[in-house]
Amino acid sequence: MSNKIKKIFLIGADGQLGSDLKRVLEKDYQIFCPLIDELDIAHYDKVREYIELNRPDLAINTAVYLANVDGMEINYEDTFRVNALAVNNLAKICGEFDIPLVHTSSDYVFDGKKTNPYTETDVTNPINVYGISKVASEHFTRCGCHKHFIIRPAIMFGKNLCKHQGRTNLVEKIIQGAKAGKEMRFKTDTYMSPTYALELAETIKALIETNAYGLYHITNDGFCTPYEFAKEVLTLTGLKANLIPVRTAEFEEIAKGAKRPLNSVLAHENLKSLGLYKMSHWQEAIKKYLKERKYV
Repeated sequence: MSNKIKKIFLIGADGQLGSDLKRVLEKDYQIFCPLIDELDIAHYDKVREYIELNRPDLAINTAVYLANVDGMEINYEDTFRVNALAVNNLAKICGEFDIPLVHTSSDYVFDGKKTNPYTETDVTNPINVYGISKVASEHFTRCGCHKHFIIRPAIMFGKNLCKHQGRTNLVEKIIQGAKAGKEMRFKTDTYMSPTYALELAETIKALIETNAYGLYHITNDGFCTPYEFAKEVLTLTGLKANLIPVRTAEFEEIAKGAKRPLNSVLAHENLKSLGLYKMSHWQEAIKKYLKERKYV
């Protein structure tokens, strides 16, 4: 454990990642975690006052605008207010007080045209409002606070479901859909890197105990299509469902939502260079999640 870090300001502690970070970090650190109703992170003066009063040694931002990717296409002003402008404020304040900042971004910063996994050196080119807001947040973090960790996870699932996000994630939607006997369509030509929130939290804890500031891709090992992911959840739970494989073009024609990258698989070169990459394979991660949620 780093001797320099004693107090941590955690934003978004009621979310999937934030709640797992809280339980992982509170064993060794004092955690300040005002909830969304207690502190508006987009309000510069209030955030600065909070940080000046509590003087944390590190700030972690896991907050994101509470709408789905499709909804962000419509509510783009609120999306940028929380996902980008609030981060700009936070980064400037952390920079002023010389406080390292951990900011969580997304795999959606890429356009998905690459055929191999994306590395930290690949150029970003988002294709939806959410991705654009996350690229902006990364730039604000770099410019405002030179001591920073920018974390890019991907499709995330964690035990403590956020009430502001309908208490669901992809695993839960699959289970709920199967139990309700719903017809579920999943893409077979889109590739992703699933991310188990607890293992991500444990990796972030290991990372902040270094001075290796920079950009890190952190997801579980391996990759899959949404259809393969859904099949794995059903296999492990023993549930039966009407699972229909679809191509992206067919799916988007029905859904009429935001565009998604066809490939958002992330490589973990920077984390591996530090010897800190210990994430399990995505199939094993689903098993761990299902045990945590007492489904198996």
